[in-house]
Amino acid sequence: MLVKIDLHNHSCLSPCGSDDLTPALLSVEAMEQGIQILALTDHNCTRNLPAFAEACELCNLMGLYGIEVNTVEDVHVLVLFEKLQDAMEFGSFIEFLLPPIYNKPNLFGMQNIVNLEGEIIGTVDKLLISTSGISFNDVIEEGLSRDALVIPAHIDRNANSALANLGFLPDLPYSAVEAIRVPVAADIHGKTLLTGSDAHYLQHVGRRACYLEIPTLTFAGLKQGLASGKVSYTHP
Repeated sequence: MLVKIDLHNHSCLSPCGSDDLTPALLSVEAMEQGIQILALTDHNCTRNLPAFAEACELCNLMGLYGIEVNTVEDVHVLVLFEKLQDAMEFGSFIEFLLPPIYNKPNLFGMQNIVNLEGEIIGTVDKLLISTSGISFNDVIEEGLSRDALVIPAHIDRNANSALANLGFLPDLPYSAVEAIRVPVAADIHGKTLLTGSDAHYLQHVGRRACYLEIPTLTFAGLKQGLASGKVSYTHP
């Protein structure tokens, strides 16, 4: 089956994200756009995933519970889990590795934890766009050891990417690779190339969704689809 997927999105938890982009609104907008597999990947934190899980269930979406890790090298990597609890545990691990640099909301933006209704139930004090204390190679290894999907994010962007910050994409066992534009002028070592919205505002949701052929609408089916690499970037 051919499914529309978008594996890179933020919420009001990311300081660079809109305060209006709650997990529920993200899910509703994705549903209205026909997206079937949706991930929430806030910067270095997973605390809005419980609300996202509720919203995906209500919207009949297959939710992936993710995080966008900022490595020591200042490279962004998506780590996506099938199960909410596994994602929350990994998120706590990454938060622990963040340096003691604290957010200045007037400078960087709010870092709001919200419930399904979008009500603020807390904030995160540490600055979530800091580099965490884990290397690019180690976050790949750690994510895979926890049965997550690991995807280097926007590798062709001129900042916070493998090509910009490392100069090349290392040959590692990624689940897939994400780019802003396709094709990408780099050796991606035969990995499936995806596009993702990297939505920080409601109007960004779905802007770079893509289509993937998968055998079943399950996490295992998604893994198989990523391995086979049958991707379309516009609706067939």
